[in-house]
Amino acid sequence: MMERLPHLIIFLGVFLMALASVDAKVKSVFVFGDSQFDPGNNQYVKNCKLTANFKPYGSSFFHYPTGRFTNGRTVADFIAQYLGIKFQKPYQEVYRLLAKDSRMPFPSNGLNFASAGSGLLPNTNEKAGVTSIQVQLQQFQALLAKPPHLKNSTHQHIHRKQIHESLFFVISGGNDVFSYFLLPGASNMTMETYVHAMLKEMVRFTTKIYMYGARKIVLFSLGPIGCIPGRVLIRGTPTNRCLDKMDEMAGYFNAGLKRFVYSIPRRYPGAIGLYGAVYDTAQKYRDNPKEYGFANINDACCGNGPLNGVLQCGLLGYKMCRNPHEYFFWDYFHPSERTYMLIAKAFWAGDKHEISPINLKTLVHIYNKTLPIP
Repeated sequence: MMERLPHLIIFLGVFLMALASVDAKVKSVFVFGDSQFDPGNNQYVKNCKLTANFKPYGSSFFHYPTGRFTNGRTVADFIAQYLGIKFQKPYQEVYRLLAKDSRMPFPSNGLNFASAGSGLLPNTNEKAGVTSIQVQLQQFQALLAKPPHLKNSTHQHIHRKQIHESLFFVISGGNDVFSYFLLPGASNMTMETYVHAMLKEMVRFTTKIYMYGARKIVLFSLGPIGCIPGRVLIRGTPTNRCLDKMDEMAGYFNAGLKRFVYSIPRRYPGAIGLYGAVYDTAQKYRDNPKEYGFANINDACCGNGPLNGVLQCGLLGYKMCRNPHEYFFWDYFHPSERTYMLIAKAFWAGDKHEISPINLKTLVHIYNKTLPIP
């Protein structure tokens, strides 16, 4: 071992010099998933029933509703700030701007396709008019080439180089799990079969974005969905403890997702996958609330009924807490901005219990611009 030590020191020295010499600035992020990352896409979709474009959403940071399902920024927003770039705009907003002005350059900081209420399974909340993750993928794919009505225009679509150098965030599955319990028997699947179907869609999605050029892929686990205040909408659910069966299902999905993430370098040459452990990270805050500044980890800050989990925040009859930053949950389904901030910090610079095999800060710094563009 001793004779190998000098060689190890030399290797580490060369590696650290390499880190210092590469461009550490990732300037673009593409975001897919559900309401945890939706920056306001649903408000542009005609007849979509799941929106948050009304007060008091956005009140703690933006001071007006943006369509985000929280009182301020999401994890994706905080990560954008850590990268030193602007928040990714909703795809639906940019799509409409491009339709009006074909000369408008494509956003250099990426784009957010996430749609509240969507799941990994295409029929999840389908009747609510949400945009499934499969359709989100189609929207992204359509931007890789000029559509027919813009064929002769000067409009710039996504360059392959930007895709190759971007971070890709995917968070989905929570709505699938909740629907499984809200509508028992509707899926006609066992829990195991249902979760396998979800994981199959995640693999399919990842394969596609890799084919389109994605190389830095971050997949986020499900959080403690059995603890959300909205669980009271499910018949017979306790208010004094989390719904264990739902958390068990989330844990089963998360274990499969982590195995898949760790297989990404083998499955997709040149790619790296990160596993964001939302469940474990969130539970750490819930287990030690005072240490992280939380006075309430059970009730929603905004809503009504038991746990403030029966009525959506902002609808007629809602009530709101005085100090949203002291609440783990903002509304019946979603964390507060403070919770998102803590999770984002953990994913940016945390340890392997929060994000693995490396954190986002490390991933950004090991980016090597000499990698061939596919």
